Amino acid sequence: METLLIHPQNSEQLQAIKAVLKALKVGFESTKESPYNKAFVEKIKQSKKQFQAGNSRKVSLDEIWK
Repeated sequence: METLLIHPQNSEQLQAIKAVLKALKVGFESTKESPYNKAFVEKIKQSKKQFQAGNSRKVSLDEIWK
């Protein structure tokens, strides 16, 4: 079988396409692209993991305003 990539122009078209595919019992996957840079997202995820592992420190307001 072949794979189709469909590019709806708005949410109404997207919903209509999904409805048609469901009615025809055609399987599909929905992916959402992030508006953020992938490298930036990875850095944020890494920082979150470090924080959860206890690798963080508190910074006072005095330290920020120096």
